[in-house]
This record gives sequence, structure tokens and C-alpha cells, in this order.
Amino acid sequence: MAFQTLLDVAKMQYNDPVVGLIEESVQAAPEARIFPARTIPGLTYKTLVRTGLPTVGFTGANEGIAATGSVTEQRTFETYILRSAIQIDLAIENASQGLGLPDLETMESLGVVEATLRKLGGQIWYGVTNDAKGFPGIKAFTPKTGTTSVDAGGTTATTASSVYFVKFGVQYVSLIFGNNTTLALSPFSNQQLADASGNLYAGRVANLTSWAGLQIGNKYSVGRICNLTEDSGKGLTDTLLAKAIAQFPIGFKPDAIFMSRRSRRQLQVSRSVSLFGQGQMKPGSGLMTVAPTPTEYDDIPIYATDQIGDTDAIE
Repeated sequence: MAFQTLLDVAKMQYNDPVVGLIEESVQAAPEARIFPARTIPGLTYKTLVRTGLPTVGFTGANEGIAATGSVTEQRTFETYILRSAIQIDLAIENASQGLGLPDLETMESLGVVEATLRKLGGQIWYGVTNDAKGFPGIKAFTPKTGTTSVDAGGTTATTASSVYFVKFGVQYVSLIFGNNTTLALSPFSNQQLADASGNLYAGRVANLTSWAGLQIGNKYSVGRICNLTEDSGKGLTDTLLAKAIAQFPIGFKPDAIFMSRRSRRQLQVSRSVSLFGQGQMKPGSGLMTVAPTPTEYDDIPIYATDQIGDTDAIE
């Protein structure tokens, strides 16, 4: 099923400069090109979440059944201010070896959009430990003892990583952006800038502003394998992936699996292939035959991202 992503929503708003910058930057932050996104009129919204189903049962003739209804609760989802300021010293143009002011502005704009998308990606996974003033992340929603969590059992301090399972959709996981906009990049204007000592100089200034949030609409829409390390037998394997997928009820199969490059490499090595009649080593060498780079598990796409780290604390 196809979903509208941050890039799709930005295109629909005809924000051409930002669309071009997002297209240039999304390769560095796969979350921005994969997570579905939508805008909302204000900064928050409320939704009704069903947490229990009505009672249903067989009865005998002339027997009734107690009338019940769904158990629901109201949840509020918020967006948080995400911003950056671009400043260019006008004197740099004269020393930029042929680059004009528009080129410098484009270069700096590309940098700030890429940094914004990376920040957004890190916030998706780590939440308030990535930035205390941002939205809560998926890691906090999937504690080690959670219903959809699996412990890989690694023990070496500050070398852990996690693999995340996400089910996308309006009722499940999506990015939300407030005030009916995604990333708003203002035009550049001339301003007086100040250095650390308060001395003034001429410059060009633009601002990027967004109101970003993360909706997790169902407890079975996210899952995690935690405590993956380089300890012997504690890296990512197909066995752990199978164990994690089994935590999800039927009908809640994840749409994507996200992991660090190290975890993807661990999975690749664990899939080392055997050459017919030659074992697992390349003939005439001491090199092991390695499987192709993993791209899916059980028809679920695998995405590597640098926004998931390998230096987490052991849980």
C-alpha cells in the first residue's frame, strides 16, 4: 500500500524550493522518504482509540447475552517546533571562487534541510533522548519488556543497537506536521549579523520552520529488537527477526524494518551461503562466502539508516 510521504505532501503544497531540497536530502535520511506524512490545521489533534472489543458469545435458546460496547480512550497527538537559521556573511561571496550568492544560498539551504531531516529521523527513534524539546520516539514506546519487544541479550556497555518494526497508516504510524505545512523555508534577506563579541557585519539570513510530531496509533504498530551488540551470538539474525515478527498479532504485520548499518552487516554475515561441494569458503582463499546485502525479511523491506546508532546503553 502506497502512502504519502513528507516529499509528497511538500509537492502538493507547491513549495518548489523546499521540494527540490528534500529530494536532494532524503537519501541521507530514509525516514523522510518512507514514513507516511500528513498535515493538520493546528498544532494538536485528538483521536478516539479503541482498546477493547465488545463481548461476543454463543448462547442456548431463550438465553440472552450482556450488552457491551467497545472500550475506548481519547488520545492527544502534538506537534513540536523544529527550526534552523541560515546565516551567510556577504563577504564570503567575494572569496568564493566563482560561486554567486544564489549558489551559496542553495548550498547552505541544502545543508540545513539535510540536517533537519536527520534530526527528524533521530527523533523518530530516540524521542526526548535525542532532543528533550521534541516529540516522544518509538524506542520509549517499545520498552525491553514490552509486548512487541525482543531482547537480543547483548551485555557490553554503550555498544547496543536496536532494530525497529513499523506498521504505517493513518490508524498506525505516521508523521504529522502542524499549521498545514511541512518544512517552511523563508526567502533570504539582507540583515545585520553580530559576532560573539557583538560586532556587526552584513549578511544574508533565512529561516527553516516546521511543527513536527509522530503519531503511534496502536500498540501493535511498532516493535523492537533491543540489546544488539558485537558480543558473540548477540548480533542480528533471521532467528531474532522471526521471533520479533511473531510478537505481532495477525493483521498487524509490519510494513518496514529499520536498522543500523552494523545490524544489517550482522544479518548479512549470519546468512553466509554454502557453495555446493565447497563449504562456506571461497575455493583457493581464506575468505568466507557472504550472502547478498539484506533487503527484506518475510517480504518486509529492510532499510538501513544512520539515525539508528550502535552506542546505546544496555537495557
